[in-house]
Amino acid sequence: MVKGEGGKLVLILGGARSGKSRLAEEMALASGGKTVYLATAAIHDEEMAHRVALHKKRRPSDWLTLEEQWDLPGALEKVSPETETVVVDCLTLWLTNLLLPHYSAEATFVELESVENEISKALHSLCLKTKERLFTTILVANEVGCGIVPESPLGRFFRDLAGRANQLVAKEADEVYFAVAGYLLRVKGEA
Repeated sequence: MVKGEGGKLVLILGGARSGKSRLAEEMALASGGKTVYLATAAIHDEEMAHRVALHKKRRPSDWLTLEEQWDLPGALEKVSPETETVVVDCLTLWLTNLLLPHYSAEATFVELESVENEISKALHSLCLKTKERLFTTILVANEVGCGIVPESPLGRFFRDLAGRANQLVAKEADEVYFAVAGYLLRVKGEA
């Protein structure tokens, strides 16, 4: 990308163990430039700690890792302009971080709609920030709508929230890919 033309936004969606994170990392490596890995995971248990450790082990040692659970637009603002690529892994965990402090099983549909509106504002801000910066931002997200209907109200609300969030980001993205069995299928963008 020619510096000065604005940022590029790439969205990689996929199911569990589809290879989406690895494929995002390979895309960043192919750019050949300075890469920042922006991690959104909150470590609350041994399983998540293990997953994070595996991701860290897989990344090149010269990549800078930033951890941000709440303010992704602010985190992008802190990334050096000399950066070529930022990998954000993952958008779905970020949505979880934003949702859970405000979710209540007793919440009305109006209250839940208000929570989703606030999250949508944060997503719009994130998309705008990716366009303002001069690097390529690769967002990794889970496609959660291809499975069974979740049993709990929280699960159903989150599935719907994540689906609408993915649509919002995909609309703003320059390129969209779907990861399946370790391969990328192009959904949107130049061939």
